Amino acid sequence: MHDMHFKPLTDKDRKRNQYLEQINHAPYFGIFMVIMVLFLLFTTAVLMGVF
Repeated sequence: MHDMHFKPLTDKDRKRNQYLEQINHAPYFGIFMVIMVLFLLFTTAVLMGVF
């Protein structure tokens, strides 16, 4: 294995990390809405099939 050499962050690295922290988040609202729509479609199909 190679030795790991760490160096301090530069201002450019800090700005990049700050930008990535703002951007890289999972779209929880979109995922929740897709699950809800699929659930409602499934429920509607089941209810239409029963009656």
